[in-house]
Amino acid sequence: MFRALADPSRRRLLDRLNERNGQTLQELCAGLAMARQSVSKHLALLEAANLVATERRGREKLHFLNAEPINAIADRWMTRYDRARADALADLKQALEARTMDDRFVYITYIRSTPERTWQALTDPAFTRRYWGSRWSRTGRLAARSTG
Repeated sequence: MFRALADPSRRRLLDRLNERNGQTLQELCAGLAMARQSVSKHLALLEAANLVATERRGREKLHFLNAEPINAIADRWMTRYDRARADALADLKQALEARTMDDRFVYITYIRSTPERTWQALTDPAFTRRYWGSRWSRTGRLAARSTG
């Protein structure tokens, strides 16, 4: 299954089935920059990994997403507590990324601290003046703004 998921094209096919389950090969090929034969090979690998199930309806072969193997792995390696936290973080990520963000100022910093100490540091006037070029008054209003 991990080999099947390793390829971005196969993950895109799974995403398309997640958007609309029960598609034919022709429907899955639509809009992809891939030959029909390549899509067929990818689907065969996904089917062998039990990530895609197929059903014949007359002359058509419909493809369906089978998320059970992925869920089984998540259940095996994630405790109930971890699952709830991972779900909450995934929801937060989706909510925040749904808005258009100006990515000119994207920073990732991991701080090993308590939330209280981190909040204190972020709201301390000396800190805000140094790192953000402005300081906040005790009322939460912007007191001064740097031009540089």
